[in-house]
Amino acid sequence: MAKAMWLILAVSVVVVALAPPQAEAAITCNTVTSALSPCINYALNGGTPPASCCQGIKSLYSQASTTADRQAVCSCLKSVASSATPAIINNAASLPGKCGVSIPYKISPSTDCSTIQ
Repeated sequence: MAKAMWLILAVSVVVVALAPPQAEAAITCNTVTSALSPCINYALNGGTPPASCCQGIKSLYSQASTTADRQAVCSCLKSVASSATPAIINNAASLPGKCGVSIPYKISPSTDCSTIQ
């Protein structure tokens, strides 16, 4: 279950990478975990993501207004995303599209946090 949560956090890296840059980092790992906790079951089992999951993704997208915020989200998940199963990675990668958020990156455990603007 922890692996699934961290992979869901990977989705947030991509989602928050699209928000326009501004000032200092305000997003913490606790913020990310809280926002994406409704997505765990979807990451583990697929199906249809619950509305609360999509709301969490959209909320993170709007909250991550700076490069520092987006990189902080990335850093929260980086250490555990690489241990997720391919099925969990695929499910997590599909979340932004299923939630109506367009992202220009592939969800992957090899996300380079330093390239997020």
